[in-house]
Amino acid sequence: MSNILKKILNGIWTSNPVLILLLGFCPTLAVSTTLNNAIGMAFAATFVLVSSNIVISTIRNFVPNKMRIPVFIIVIATFVILVDLVMYGYFPKLHKSLGVFIPLIVVNCIVFGRAEAYASKNKVFDSFLDGLGMGLGFLLIISVLAAIREIIGNGTLWGIKLFGDSYTPAIVAILPPGAFLTVGLMIGGMNFINIKNNEKARIKQKLEKEKVKI
Repeated sequence: MSNILKKILNGIWTSNPVLILLLGFCPTLAVSTTLNNAIGMAFAATFVLVSSNIVISTIRNFVPNKMRIPVFIIVIATFVILVDLVMYGYFPKLHKSLGVFIPLIVVNCIVFGRAEAYASKNKVFDSFLDGLGMGLGFLLIISVLAAIREIIGNGTLWGIKLFGDSYTPAIVAILPPGAFLTVGLMIGGMNFINIKNNEKARIKQKLEKEKVKI
């Protein structure tokens, strides 16, 4: 059980696809103007990521090495088309709002990167956990980013006004410069926390070694 949790947490924090691996910046910055759009995009990408990881891991031993890239693209594109049609049928407003970024999941670096770097080399269940962890990590970051930008840039969250009519939104937050600035601060914050945690771990390890010597 601890191993399962470790694999999931790897995508959420240790190897977060956006803040640590620095992948998927195009959809992350483009659709994170509102929390609604961000969550819709994250769930769509997570479904494709998990599903394609499972299929690619299952067929990895039957696909010739020279054909793996075209096969991976076909698998990923199949699930993207499925997501696109379902979203078009059941969530037309969200589908229209996300626009071209749903089809562009086919070339999303997170999805294709995990297919090539992990799913094509590991067992099905491990690939499922990897896809789930990476998807949850993407969901967490894009949701936090979108919430910050929507609150500051619109004074709303989920379209609900938080500060009343007297609030003057900082429009820059929902513009591209605001997206880059916010995600940069998030990257800096995560790196700061990781550095502090590593320092604490080294100090603890050093104290344990000194105790053993004594």
